[in-house]
Amino acid sequence: MAKNIYLNLGKPDELTAVGRALSVPIRARILSIISKEPLSIADIARQLNIPASSCAAHVKALQEANLVRIEQVPGTRGSVKMCRRSVDRIDIRLVEPNGNVDDVIRIEMPIGAYTDCQVFETCGLADENGLISMDDREENFYLPERTRAKILWTSKGYIEYSFPNQIFSLPFKARLNRISVSAEMCSEAPGFNPDWKSDITLWINGVECGTWTCRGDYGERKGLNNPDYWSSGRTQYGELTIWEITRKGAYINNNKVGALTIDELGIMDSHRINVRIGNKEDAKNVGGFNLFGKEFGDYKQDIVMGLAYEYAGGKH
Repeated sequence: MAKNIYLNLGKPDELTAVGRALSVPIRARILSIISKEPLSIADIARQLNIPASSCAAHVKALQEANLVRIEQVPGTRGSVKMCRRSVDRIDIRLVEPNGNVDDVIRIEMPIGAYTDCQVFETCGLADENGLISMDDREENFYLPERTRAKILWTSKGYIEYSFPNQIFSLPFKARLNRISVSAEMCSEAPGFNPDWKSDITLWINGVECGTWTCRGDYGERKGLNNPDYWSSGRTQYGELTIWEITRKGAYINNNKVGALTIDELGIMDSHRINVRIGNKEDAKNVGGFNLFGKEFGDYKQDIVMGLAYEYAGGKH
C-alpha cells in the first residue's frame, strides 16, 4: 500500500526536515534507485560512483526526514544494513490549518449518473449527439445508455444521485461547515412555456432542504451550449440554482429558507451522500423539471456538490 506524508506550515519541524533532505539533487537519485529494490549503502555508492562515506551522510539526511528506513538483513558476513524508501508521496500545503478558514471539495456529477428516479410523461434524455431512444418512455430512464445523458426532463417525480463523501478521504479529521448543490434547471412543460411554474425541492440524505419555485420552462431562445441538432420548440436553458446548508441554516440562491443545519443531514454517517431533486407530491406547482449538463443550457457545468470544511486535527 502506498504511504503518503502530509505536511503544512503547522508542522514546521517535519517540513524543514524534508526540505533539507531534498535540497541536494543526489538524494533524489538515491530515492529513485532504492524505489526499485532495497540496497546497501555500498551498493548505492557504487551505482552513483561516490564514496561510501558520502553516500552514508546523504542516506542519514533522508532517514532523518523519514523518507528512508534502514533494515538489518542477514548477510554472508553478519547482518547488512539495507536502505528502503519509506514514502511514496509527499503532499505539502503552504498554509497553516486554521479553524477560521474553509477549504472546499468540489464534486461534479454527470446528469446521467443518477442512481434512482421516478419520471412521468413528458420525459426524456439526450446527449450531445441526439435523443437517447424516444421521448416519453419511462423505461428509457433505465437504459445503460442513460449514463451518457447531458440533459433530462420529466413532468413530475424525482431524480436521485449518490455522491462520494470525500471528507473521509482527507488525511486528517475535518469539521464539515457547509454543503452546497448547484445545477441549471427549469420547469418542464410540453414543448416549452415561460409561464409554467414548478416547485422544485432538494433533499439530502432524505432530509428536505428547501423548495425553489421556477417561473417557467424556457425556450424562447437557443441555449448558449446546446448542440446544433437541438431544435427550437424544445426547452433551451434554465437558471443556475444553488442550495446551501450551513451551521446557521438553509439557503437557496443566498436567501435563507429555513433553520435546518448541516448537523441534521447525517453527512458523516455514511461514505455516500444522496441528493434528490424533484417535485413533492403535494406541491402547489407540480410543473416538473429539466436538468442541464455541460453540453446544454447556458452554464458549462453538471450537478456540482461543494463540501466546505475546516481542519479539526488528528487523523481519521
